[in-house]
Amino acid sequence: MLALDRAKFLAQYWQREPLLLRAAVPDFAPPLGAEELAGLAMEPEVESRIAEYRGDPGTAGAWQLEHGPFPASAFDRGHPWTLLVQGVDQLLDEVAALRSLAGFIPGWRLDDIMVSYASDGGGIGPHYDLYDVFLLQGEGERSWRLGQRCDDNTALLPHPELKLLAEFDCQAEYTLQCGDVLYIPPGVAHWGISRGDSTCFSIGFRAPRLADLLSRWVDARLERLPDSLLLRDPGRAPASAAGEISGADIDNARQQALALLTAGDDERWFGELVTETTLEPPAARTLRRLQKGLAAAASTRLAAGARVAWQAADNAILVFANGASASFTALPKEPLCTLCAGDLLPLPADPAVNDMLQFLLQQGALDVD
Repeated sequence: MLALDRAKFLAQYWQREPLLLRAAVPDFAPPLGAEELAGLAMEPEVESRIAEYRGDPGTAGAWQLEHGPFPASAFDRGHPWTLLVQGVDQLLDEVAALRSLAGFIPGWRLDDIMVSYASDGGGIGPHYDLYDVFLLQGEGERSWRLGQRCDDNTALLPHPELKLLAEFDCQAEYTLQCGDVLYIPPGVAHWGISRGDSTCFSIGFRAPRLADLLSRWVDARLERLPDSLLLRDPGRAPASAAGEISGADIDNARQQALALLTAGDDERWFGELVTETTLEPPAARTLRRLQKGLAAAASTRLAAGARVAWQAADNAILVFANGASASFTALPKEPLCTLCAGDLLPLPADPAVNDMLQFLLQQGALDVD
């Protein structure tokens, strides 16, 4: 866990202000070096990019962006460059262990851990993100410039892929060393510049778009509404003009629609949305093999990339896995907490827990060696 006052951080900084944490991970030994990161970037199933600039980094034409997989020759460059590899926590257990550093943030908010290597002077330019991020410094040193607040109206350089800021107003600058952490909330402009060769572990937190929340919420209600439920307007006033839709008509319709949305109902839509992933449920033959493996195993854990969460409901626990959900009665919370923390779960002789594990297995969310 990060060395910080969690309550103070959440009250004063989370989604509000940047925060520098010196020696936030005491005696940090980076679990991944530059050469290992380059090896991952050579794999076709790994998402990787290289950003390089030649000339003035404040101009769009100076920046080049390439997508992996990369040959070994791609890592021999004469200009400042940065290698970025997404989802390294889904590839290496040692990197996945870093997820627990911010374990006081709900697991369903965590996106992934991106690892970057930058040569001297390398970076990805001045930009802002829509997500929260903890930047954990690995090898070497990297300076971070913090700038203005940005939004959809902030001017960007005309680059086809990189969202580089047209203007950057530097308001603070910090040089991070191994084990230091810089938290940056959404919308704050920042610009990292490597001082010599360096690596950085970016622990990113995602949030669903409000448009998606509203769409899923409405869809969940629509599925349960009978066709016989119609707009009602008893006691209405006489129409004052032919064909007019009055303000009272609009208010009446809005109130009835809002009443349907806010009525107590199944709330699975939220958990299903925030646990959605690209992972596919296993095919029938694979599932049977996994079930045999689980029956013979002494312990299990969540599969790499699985998104699992749970919610206490009336007399039951709702479990969400990779966008699906199921309800379980008499299910203790402790096994779920163990799995969601990324720890190994010894397999207990508990029918309710076994049913839950079978559900996770069917959704491709359980790791069985």
